[in-house]
Amino acid sequence: MKYLCLVYCDEGLLHSLPDSPADAECQAYAQVLEGSGRVLAAQALQSVQAATTVRVRNGQMSLTDGPFAETKEQLAGFYLIEARDLNEALNIAKGIPAARVGSVEVRPVRELQP
Repeated sequence: MKYLCLVYCDEGLLHSLPDSPADAECQAYAQVLEGSGRVLAAQALQSVQAATTVRVRNGQMSLTDGPFAETKEQLAGFYLIEARDLNEALNIAKGIPAARVGSVEVRPVRELQP
């Protein structure tokens, strides 16, 4: 089953706390998962300041700079993984280095119905 692990943290603190992971540590963890066949994709995201939110209402598109909602933690990256079950997905998520300074939301991927 596929799971999306969404990595959230306070952008202002992400790289400044004693437990903050370096990019190399995050890349190394993704490579370990890739080698085990568990990771399908993993990427860090640019700052929330680079985000644009798109909405379409009554056929009209509106754009807003920044994220959909104001929060204390921002989406910093993701891992799309393959796991036997939720327990295995949670064990993979706890190893994500950024979990030490933020949080990781684990969500099953829903297949679209034809």
